[in-house]
Amino acid sequence: MQSDDSENQVSASELVARFALEPHPEGGWYREVFRSATLLQTSRGPRAALTSIYFLLERHQHSRWHVVTSDETWHHAGGAPLELLVYAPGTGKFQRRVLGPPCDGQEPLGVVHAGEWQAARSLGDYSLLSCDVAPGFDFEDFSFVSSLPAHQAVFARELAEHASLL
Repeated sequence: MQSDDSENQVSASELVARFALEPHPEGGWYREVFRSATLLQTSRGPRAALTSIYFLLERHQHSRWHVVTSDETWHHAGGAPLELLVYAPGTGKFQRRVLGPPCDGQEPLGVVHAGEWQAARSLGDYSLLSCDVAPGFDFEDFSFVSSLPAHQAVFARELAEHASLL
């Protein structure tokens, strides 16, 4: 089920202002809303146990293919459903999930495991989500897939139809 502006209570620009969202390097808008004071020791150094953000993608935006070295959960919070694409480079397994209200094959929660490649786009005027990362997010643990040496072969074959999201 897709939403349009008549179903949305507020516009994307109103949400950007209300939640003081800023441009995200991967695309869309975000703001960190929680960073756990509890620190975990990881192979990458100390990380907060958990971080949470608001994330908003408008129709003309997408979350570029990227990889994070921690587990991430995406929670649909409003607006149109979101298409979440996940690729596991070790197995070649690809999943397309539609996050939204739990109807018509949609689910409100999506999981991306550490090391999996991910990209997303709104299926309507905008999609509002919250995302949790554990151990907590640090930009040192984030890479664009386009910077990985093996990505070109994958996007020439199994992910060719999604190469526009690089």
